Amino acid sequence: MKIAVDAMGGDYAPEAIVKGVMLAREKFNDIEFQLYGKEAEIRKYLTDDRNITIIHTDEKINSDDEPVKAIRRKKQASMVLAAQAVKDGRADAILSAGNTGALLAAGLFVVGRIKGIERPGLMSTLPVIGSTGGFDMLDLGANADNKPEHLVKYAILGSYYAENVRKVAQPKVALLNNGTEDSKGNELTKKAFELLKATPEINFIGNIEAREILEGRADVVVTDGFTGNAVLKSIEGTALSMMKLLKHAILDSGVKGKMGALLLKGGLKDLKNQMDYSKHGGAVLFGLKAPVIKAHGSSKEEAVYATIKQIHTMLESRVVEKLVAHFEEE
Repeated sequence: MKIAVDAMGGDYAPEAIVKGVMLAREKFNDIEFQLYGKEAEIRKYLTDDRNITIIHTDEKINSDDEPVKAIRRKKQASMVLAAQAVKDGRADAILSAGNTGALLAAGLFVVGRIKGIERPGLMSTLPVIGSTGGFDMLDLGANADNKPEHLVKYAILGSYYAENVRKVAQPKVALLNNGTEDSKGNELTKKAFELLKATPEINFIGNIEAREILEGRADVVVTDGFTGNAVLKSIEGTALSMMKLLKHAILDSGVKGKMGALLLKGGLKDLKNQMDYSKHGGAVLFGLKAPVIKAHGSSKEEAVYATIKQIHTMLESRVVEKLVAHFEEE
């Protein structure tokens, strides 16, 4: 397996990226890593070159660059070179913690779509309360507007991922809506509901409300990109706010509260870990000819390691090849 890594993307690059790669190298000796970026900066954190090749470039895409223009104008940027390596067959997947829009553009314009997928979707595995498992949700923002037919493709994509990568037998697929009744929703969701119900290759269980998605009722949740991105950010914001409220409540409750917090320290740490979706890996731009994975911009080495583990499972399961075969049969 060969993974092309944008070593210069992310808030803590290249240190967190390089250290995460070295963590993964100790676990997965069947991966060859290609690190794209400034060689001198990368070598500051690299202990040795075992299973690692550095491809030097001085150019990178910044977080405030306009995505499509950056991909087209910065041909020697670390992200673009990594994507080109995948397109040329010199690498099997690309990982970046850099500019999300630019990575989406690189995936679409450089790596390319699977035939039959008009709009690839951005998918993440999100946590389920009270469980070590999770659910896959897409689209989380690759597209601002979607057609009902796109949501059907997302259901198929998500089902393949849940079954092959997360090993969920007959994954349950739900449509995010403003109510669970069959008749609920706007024009998009009503039409999508009828199409999903008539799609034999998925296990469609109907509508699901946003307040239910963290309860684990569905293994795959599909929605349009605008709604999905808003829901994802609401979940992130709520989780962060709740942890801050809990911290303030403990600090403001005097000695007894602090003593109670000490007794609950282990449980609170478990709760934090359980709600940390980065432990499931990065966001997948799904529907492309190869895995294109976006790690969170604030990823530290452990999150980078988790994302590489995810890519390893994707490549090992050959999920993209199976999707290509599925849509070529249509």
